[in-house]
Amino acid sequence: MAGTDELRYAIQDGIATITLNRPDKLNAFTIGMIDAWAACLREAQSDPSVHIVVVTGAGRAFCAGGDMAQLGTEAPAALDHKRFLWDHVQQIPLTLEAMDKPVIAMVNGVAAGAGMDMALMCDLRFASDKARFAESYVKVGLVPGDGGAWFLPRLVGLDRALELMWTGDFIDASEALRIGAITKVFPADELEARTYAFAARLVAGPPLAIRMIKRAASQGLRTDLRTSLDLISSHLALVIQSQDHQEGVRAFQEKRPPRFRGN
Repeated sequence: MAGTDELRYAIQDGIATITLNRPDKLNAFTIGMIDAWAACLREAQSDPSVHIVVVTGAGRAFCAGGDMAQLGTEAPAALDHKRFLWDHVQQIPLTLEAMDKPVIAMVNGVAAGAGMDMALMCDLRFASDKARFAESYVKVGLVPGDGGAWFLPRLVGLDRALELMWTGDFIDASEALRIGAITKVFPADELEARTYAFAARLVAGPPLAIRMIKRAASQGLRTDLRTSLDLISSHLALVIQSQDHQEGVRAFQEKRPPRFRGN
């Protein structure tokens, strides 16, 4: 498997869990962690036993962004830094964009800077009521280099995104929920159970349809109506041939819960 000591990867009951595992550093990532993270996502996408991915942090934080001590504070040559972003950090959003399996961020604590952005990149964000979020780049004279300036305005609107990015202020989970930055908030002691219960519900669903729904919704944000309708007609032509569709129809006719098996 693609995991390391600093980033654990495990699969159980169709759910792959990626755990950032530097709790003493609030799960601030190193280059090695980022590379392993992208590798785990690619492995999950290609593994037919994986239906859902959950990303979380060990200890009391989700992710505090990049580890400045490990990544260095000296300004590199401009092209060298651009290559660093291309080759490492930006592989996370690009890999996630290519995934059609659901990815849930289980935000157990602080998510700051790139840590907040890594949560924004996931399809859903379930947060502890103790979680806190900040686009903290401006406080060290930086800009979001990993795609945060692309993801955040699409979730909360341009004005709120600019406010968060210009100030670098922390917001709590309830405020993040109010503005649309996260999907749900749960009591800290219920977060894990509630997240995995939701993931298990998706695992029990028709996997092909769930993946096609994600594709259609994502593509629809980037295309015109006519193109979107053309794409969805192709998706529907495929899923209507699936065993899961046939089982769904039988279950409806027999007035019982469906038993989806995938294809």
